[in-house]
Parts: sequence; C-alpha cells; structure tokens
Amino acid sequence: MAAALGYHAADPERGPRLCFPLKPGSTTSLIEVLEQIKTFYAGESVVLVGDGLSAHWSRGMRAWVAERDWLTLERLPAYAPELNPVDLLWSAIKTCELANLAGDHLADVADAAERGIHRVCYSEQLPWSFLTHTGLAIHPQPPKN
Repeated sequence: MAAALGYHAADPERGPRLCFPLKPGSTTSLIEVLEQIKTFYAGESVVLVGDGLSAHWSRGMRAWVAERDWLTLERLPAYAPELNPVDLLWSAIKTCELANLAGDHLADVADAAERGIHRVCYSEQLPWSFLTHTGLAIHPQPPKN
C-alpha cells in the first residue's frame, strides 16, 4: 500500500487530495503512484516530502525524478513519523478500520484499508488535521517577475 496526501499551497480551498493505490511495492509501483499525482496536479509543480523508505530514494527513483521538471523530492529527518502526515493517515485507519481485524485473506485487509481511505477522503477536516498535527506549513512560492 502506498499513499500520498496532497495539499494545494496556492489555493487551500481546493482541499487536500489523497492518492492511494494497492499494489505490490517497488520503485516501479511508486513511480506509477507519482504519475497519478502528476495527473491530479496537471501542469503544476509538486514537492513530495517522503520518509526514508528505500524505494523513495533508490537510484532508479532519483534518476526518474531528475527527468521530471514538475517534481521535487524532499526528505524527512530519520525516525520522525510525527512529521509525516501520511503516517497520521495510517494511524487513523489502523485505529478504526484495521483495529482487531483478523481477516482470512489479504483482500480482507485491503478492503478494510480502502474503507478507511474513503472515510478520510469524505472528511473535509481530517486530511488537514494530519498536516496541522505535524506542525508543518505550506507556503506558496512567490510569483515570478
């Protein structure tokens, strides 16, 4: 499972967006997620803040990002899940939809996670609360002269 919470710096009224694919993890899968993010923010610059997961910083990922002028990667400090809004998203799902779940199949876990994602997506305030809790702020870039 991968997730990306997107916050629009220039127009907060547009609200946060959540990209959440369920597929086997690898750098290739992560690149597919980033292509979805590009579609979400068509034509806009994206700054992706990620943790230290090896797939986020592999040679293949860095080479792929280097060829994308719309994408900038920023790395969170090591062992700082409190700064990652996506970790707070996972926590919200684990304490509700996944709490005490003992599914017979991996699909049961995926279905429960997807229900949690939908719950978060339909909340106007929950995705913003994840960002607020980190203490991080979004500042739009000043207009170019």
